[in-house]
Amino acid sequence: MSTLVRWNPIRNRMSMFNEFDRMMNEMNEMFDWDAPSVASNWKLALDVVEVEDGYTVTASIPGINPDDIDITLENDVLTIKAETQSDETTENVRYHLRERRFGSFSRSLRFPVSVNGGAVEAKYENGVLSLNIPKAEEVKPKRIAVKTVI
Repeated sequence: MSTLVRWNPIRNRMSMFNEFDRMMNEMNEMFDWDAPSVASNWKLALDVVEVEDGYTVTASIPGINPDDIDITLENDVLTIKAETQSDETTENVRYHLRERRFGSFSRSLRFPVSVNGGAVEAKYENGVLSLNIPKAEEVKPKRIAVKTVI
């Protein structure tokens, strides 16, 4: 007597992905993937909020000395650059988990309207960089009074 087994193509694919994941974990253990060149550049995540008179830009960049952050605003393009250094040596160290990033980062964004680069305020507190960037006077909405003629 033979037994029929229901074939499930998804189970076969999941088995393949699990095997691939296992092999990648073994490769991570065999090779030193923590070399500085692997994670030398990373993209800075930003929150940009438009308010009535300008923009607020916020970025979480903990562990960086504020003096090492380079912020420029040219032709309505904001650029934020910095670099973090590994604070420990990796010689004779076997990491069980290493998720912190080290290296340089740079992020640029163009504002959709002209901004006043001379009035930008930057604040760095508890690892969070906040920028207040006012709109240029010519793009701010102006209230126009209506006169009645008798």
